[in-house]
Amino acid sequence: MFANFTETRIDTGDASVFLRHGGQGPPVLLLHGHPRTSATWHRVAPLLVDRGFTVVCPDLRGYGRSRGPAPSPDHSAHSKRAMAGDLVTVMRELGHERFLVAGHDRGSYVALRLALDHPDAVTRVALLDCLPISEHLARAGAEFATRWWHWFFFAQPDVPERVITADPDAWYRGDPDAMGAENHSERLEAVRRPEVVRAMLEDYRAGLTVDRAHEEADRAAGRRVRCPALILWSLRDDLEELHGDPLEIWRDWADDARGHGIDSGHHMAEEAPEALAAALGDFFAPPGG
Repeated sequence: MFANFTETRIDTGDASVFLRHGGQGPPVLLLHGHPRTSATWHRVAPLLVDRGFTVVCPDLRGYGRSRGPAPSPDHSAHSKRAMAGDLVTVMRELGHERFLVAGHDRGSYVALRLALDHPDAVTRVALLDCLPISEHLARAGAEFATRWWHWFFFAQPDVPERVITADPDAWYRGDPDAMGAENHSERLEAVRRPEVVRAMLEDYRAGLTVDRAHEEADRAAGRRVRCPALILWSLRDDLEELHGDPLEIWRDWADDARGHGIDSGHHMAEEAPEALAAALGDFFAPPGG
């Protein structure tokens, strides 16, 4: 995986972020979801390098090989705001004051927070397979709670850690052929570490508490995503089925929201890398490029 990429680690203050980076050209930050690591981008990142971009793939705070602080009672240590702050520091350390960003699944919430909290740094944002957390919760009925039950299970204290760490290989099943053998192996290595499982659960606990509060404060203050936003969703997942056209919802949050569905299951970076890389490359390409 990641031929000709460099692996490094950057200290952001209260976290240590592992990342891969490579290529030449405008910088693109790619943010993974749960329970993945930066390796989920192993098929997409080289395609974007071929399109003329510098590509940066970090493990989010607490995921994979990145480390964060101990959990805090209000879960703010694993909030999307804290993760976004990590990544601004990472990109500046790499020499990128302004950059493009794409986030999938949990990483999309970090990408949204980057666009809202750091508008001078983010030039364009791609949000994949997501709505704002507060929008999901405002629409949460029996069907959402049944299909997305893990949000509410992961938010419980202590019990999820005991259940998952009893047999993480069984809990986080995956197909090495579909994921790629090295990506699958890296994911397994990560979820076998209790401290990683705890951090991933804190991500969800933050989502239902401090992250939701941050989004509601943004709405009350009239803060919006001012840069162009690309919205992509997996046609063989349930986002559109549950909530209707994602673009209609995102237009309440972003001045310029555009996008379409991708013929894929949920993990589009692994299942439909060519289509995803083409959509991102076209959206991120500089004018006249």
